[in-house]
Amino acid sequence: MSEYGSEFRVIETLGWSAFGGAARINRHLARMQATCAELGIDFPEEQLRHLVNGVTGFASQRLRLTVDPDGQGALEQFDMPDSSAKWTVSIASQRLDSADPWLRRKTTKRALYLQARSDMPAGVDEVLFLNERDELCEGTISNIFVRRNVRLLTPPVSCGLLPGILRQELLDVGRAEEEVLTVKDLKIAKAIFFGNSLRSLIPAEVIFSDDQRV
Repeated sequence: MSEYGSEFRVIETLGWSAFGGAARINRHLARMQATCAELGIDFPEEQLRHLVNGVTGFASQRLRLTVDPDGQGALEQFDMPDSSAKWTVSIASQRLDSADPWLRRKTTKRALYLQARSDMPAGVDEVLFLNERDELCEGTISNIFVRRNVRLLTPPVSCGLLPGILRQELLDVGRAEEEVLTVKDLKIAKAIFFGNSLRSLIPAEVIFSDDQRV
């Protein structure tokens, strides 16, 4: 049995449309390949591309690609999730450890994120995590972006977060830049967004607890 366990998977989630196909597929596969290489797992690129190329239909879909510890790829298809035009976001009480290497890998080792989503009260769309230094990290399924001037600001990976596909694209084209951010930056921001490859950028309002309002 693999040291990661039989249920462990490296994962990627991406959008698919009848006219555009699989969005950002090359970026997703490149990140997946890098994660597999770090973990010593064979990467079945040809198999994964074959699975994605076989997707058909007229409705937009959410695709979930996985690679198991034996290097076998799989594809699951779901309806595209609904999303609010603007998210309401709370701040998690539990802190992330910025040195945890698993935060930088998209895998099934994400119990903390799943629990946070399960505990979200009605009316809350996302939960924002901070690290042990009270620096902004990420949401449970998204990266955070803060607009102070022209460019969007997003925390560096060293703060403890997944290098998201949309995040990297925005960095590459110069629409975003990295900066260590804190709750204070949320309070003075001209705009706040959360985003991922599936949903793109979504405007957000962050709810502060009593001690965070000071």
